[in-house]
Amino acid sequence: MNNRAILEMDNIRLSFGGVEALKGVSVQVRDNEILAIIGPNGAGKTCLLNCINGFYKPDSGFITFNGRDITGIRPDKAARMGLARTFQNIELYTGLTTLENIMAARHVHMKQNALTSALYFGPAHSEEVKHRQIAEDIIDFLEIEPVRKRVVGSLSYGMRKRVELGRALALEPRILLLDEPMAGMNLEEKEDIARFIVDIFEGQGETYPQTQVLRDGIKSIILIEHDMGVVMDIADRIAVLDFGCKIAEGTPEEIRANPEVIAAYLGKEAAV
Repeated sequence: MNNRAILEMDNIRLSFGGVEALKGVSVQVRDNEILAIIGPNGAGKTCLLNCINGFYKPDSGFITFNGRDITGIRPDKAARMGLARTFQNIELYTGLTTLENIMAARHVHMKQNALTSALYFGPAHSEEVKHRQIAEDIIDFLEIEPVRKRVVGSLSYGMRKRVELGRALALEPRILLLDEPMAGMNLEEKEDIARFIVDIFEGQGETYPQTQVLRDGIKSIILIEHDMGVVMDIADRIAVLDFGCKIAEGTPEEIRANPEVIAAYLGKEAAV
């Protein structure tokens, strides 16, 4: 495994009024790994993701991405740089269809040719066809073809979660941030999402030759998830937060046996 750190969070502190949400958290995200961040509700997990992609600006500390300081970056700029995420509470255009939601994410890339695209012929038409093909490949990969033309607001919770994942993939990120992608799902739905995450990480090769994000995969994923069975199965490393502090970091085996983690979060049965 390549141990190069692609994203580094150094001594991140974040407060809301008198409440410290993050108390000097330092975490590295390496190339070619799935990093899980776990901890009780209110531990600061989502706050950390919000700092990474610019929804929050840390009070102190630094965040670097590929050696570049991105502390306090705007969310739209973070997306263009290669950071995409899903949300604990689904954030979609509920009045648009599945396809329209995914195509909306492609506009981040289309804007690079906004002047050319103003006239729909020649290169502009070719670009539109390319972006539509990527969206259709993502729809096929996530097995949401039956709902591609349905308004998202009419879909089941599980399907909306898939659409949100599809929208993040459409950004073609270098790092994918997943905030509780399986929350509120039944067992079958969780198994599907876990399968998608692994397949996204590994890449699908020539199954989707024209869509790089699916063909080559996303080699750095941050996963926040409460289902410890899933976390232990698919994560390469785990960082554990408790009351805004990082209390442990290591492989699933090391975390499972860590007494401090067991006491704070996992429970005695996890060590068995």
